[in-house]
Amino acid sequence: MNFNLTEEQQMVKDMCRQFAENELKPKAEHYDKTHEFPWEHVKKLKEMGMFGVVYPDKYNGAGMDYLCYAIAVEELSRGCASTGVIISAHNSLCLSPIYYFGTEEHKQKYVSKLTTGEWIGCFGITEPEAGSDAAGTKTTAELKNGKWVLNGTKNFITNGGVADVAVVTAVTDKGIGHKGLSFFIVEKGTPGFSVGKTEDKLGICASSTTELVFDNCEIPESNMLGKRGDGFKIAMHTLDGGRVGIAAQALGIAQAALDDAAAYAKERKQFGKSISSFQAIQWMLADMATEIEASRLLVYQAANCMQICEGKRQTYSKYCAMAKLYASETSHRVTHKAIQIFGGYGYTKDYPAERYYRDARITEIYEGTSEIQRMVIANNVLNEY
Repeated sequence: MNFNLTEEQQMVKDMCRQFAENELKPKAEHYDKTHEFPWEHVKKLKEMGMFGVVYPDKYNGAGMDYLCYAIAVEELSRGCASTGVIISAHNSLCLSPIYYFGTEEHKQKYVSKLTTGEWIGCFGITEPEAGSDAAGTKTTAELKNGKWVLNGTKNFITNGGVADVAVVTAVTDKGIGHKGLSFFIVEKGTPGFSVGKTEDKLGICASSTTELVFDNCEIPESNMLGKRGDGFKIAMHTLDGGRVGIAAQALGIAQAALDDAAAYAKERKQFGKSISSFQAIQWMLADMATEIEASRLLVYQAANCMQICEGKRQTYSKYCAMAKLYASETSHRVTHKAIQIFGGYGYTKDYPAERYYRDARITEIYEGTSEIQRMVIANNVLNEY
């Protein structure tokens, strides 16, 4: 097995790392405190092709592979986890369902503008009563006079407050659970479509996380994605890619925490010598580095599997769940140990260790909780026997 990156993959890694070090990292604390959306970074990421990484040139995309995408999110998240998830949600959650399940008209109208970053996208599946259980969706879509009329509320929507396009689920056929779900494309400015509450979060504070409210929102009949009742299938396909993105985000956060903890351990002195000379600190760093490397292999394997097995979800779904589960829980453990290495300073905002810890926590929740990932993995394993 060849673990060497291609010339293009290495170029993406170097470009995104340099951008993270020079642009993102110096401003991450500011955006964490102010909760402002990082428009200045978004503008530059558009120019770098990060808003359409894996989509073809035909639709103005960068035409790169899924590993390039995972590497990009990882490196950007090393500098600012909020920026990493902005790119991940846009690429994996909004663009993906339109590209894979939309008509040619959808692709020309939406994908071509989303890939350049002219439009920013979001994905709405979560509701107050429908998180892990998609069948609990209450938002409805009724076909009236040739238009779909949407009513309901989505919450915890990444990019929700800044999105020009939302891809959302709604119940089109009641009483049959997830088989009655369908997907729709809704544009900003559509009457009856508004942004509700903005969430005040523990971490990833520069990411816009909001409610989406639909009050007799009328959209064209042609704005349905796929067929009526395809919602659950589209959601599962979309979330696989989303899990790779979040796994890469978690990986980037963990790597940033290790980088800072190792550097601090060499500088900090106790009992007359650097704390890096103590076995307790060395063993923490060793565990952190090992788990990060294992996470990276899982993330890269999942991304590569999505590339070579495109269209065969049953082949890569397990690996996406494994990568997301392990990388997110690794990020939690690594950022916890980073604070321990920093000691009292790690608990203050004088150093970014506490921010890494806060940012890492969400990676075990969105795009499917760790418990859901274990269910996906177990189901795949059991089906193999």
